Amino acid sequence: MLDKRSQTLLKTLIERYIAEGQPVGSRTLSRHSGLELSPASIRNVMSDLEELGFITSPHTSAGRIPTPRGYRLFVDSLLTMRPLERAEISEMQGAIHPDQPQRLINQASQLLSQLTHFAGVVVAPYRQQPRIRQIEFLSLSEKRILLIIVTENGDVQNRILFTQRTYSPGELIEAANYLNQNCAGLDFPQVKQRLHAELHQLRSDMSELMNAALDASGQAIADTSSQYVISGERNLLEVEDLSSNMGRLRELFALFEQRTSLMQLLDVSNRADGVQIYIGGESGIASLDECSVIAASYEVDGRIVGSVGVIGPTRMAYERMIPIVDITAKLLSSALSKN
Repeated sequence: MLDKRSQTLLKTLIERYIAEGQPVGSRTLSRHSGLELSPASIRNVMSDLEELGFITSPHTSAGRIPTPRGYRLFVDSLLTMRPLERAEISEMQGAIHPDQPQRLINQASQLLSQLTHFAGVVVAPYRQQPRIRQIEFLSLSEKRILLIIVTENGDVQNRILFTQRTYSPGELIEAANYLNQNCAGLDFPQVKQRLHAELHQLRSDMSELMNAALDASGQAIADTSSQYVISGERNLLEVEDLSSNMGRLRELFALFEQRTSLMQLLDVSNRADGVQIYIGGESGIASLDECSVIAASYEVDGRIVGSVGVIGPTRMAYERMIPIVDITAKLLSSALSKN
């Protein structure tokens, strides 16, 4: 789509903007592009690039900044990758310890955060849903009940239920006994299948409690089956491009807490080869419109089981972030396979 001159100027503009964070003018492009062009010629090319949607002009400056479309062309076609130095790779290897498998996921997430100064995220291998050993109810107040779920592998999950009416201690014991008789020794899909046909036969007030308990149990069991670790979220508070918009930052932190949408995005990278890059709106998640996500899958014994990623502003050093994510995924694959 672009001739060599336009590509060179776009590449130079994006590199200068990433490095300095300021709109780039024609004088800067003339100085750094290596092209023998007059300021007028550069301005003409900039005008063409703006018309094509690769750059835009902030209202307060005569310079230009890249758009998500410009970043996409840069990453796909113009980026000059910067391999990590051997000392950096050795340091990364030292941060992920194969002899501590239970901590590997946390180590990988922290490593990504420390090296990039953004947020590092790891979706852990999906674990088989545990079987339920016991369910208990404990009244907290008139319409608040603590649901306690104990699984056969010893995990304990607590969830608070908000009910339409107050339940007596006797009713809570009755409900717990009913669920334990029907749920003990089963995983959650089996529980839902068994109780689906039976719940409507219960009187309506007890059915409400049972349905609330099943919904909360499903979420609790899902939390134990799919581990998601994120480190360095606070780094994003220091990123000038993001910290100037507190409303967007709040949305971003809500996304980290809610986590379902982000996990779905990272799961997509498990079905693709190599490092995947989502710039701005490409993620399909509104709170990431001003961010980029760089993700890569990792394996255990040749089978893809999860993904690692970095979340930061669209103005990031892609030539450095991409190798960091790629090597972290490979190191995690190697460490997990050794266990």
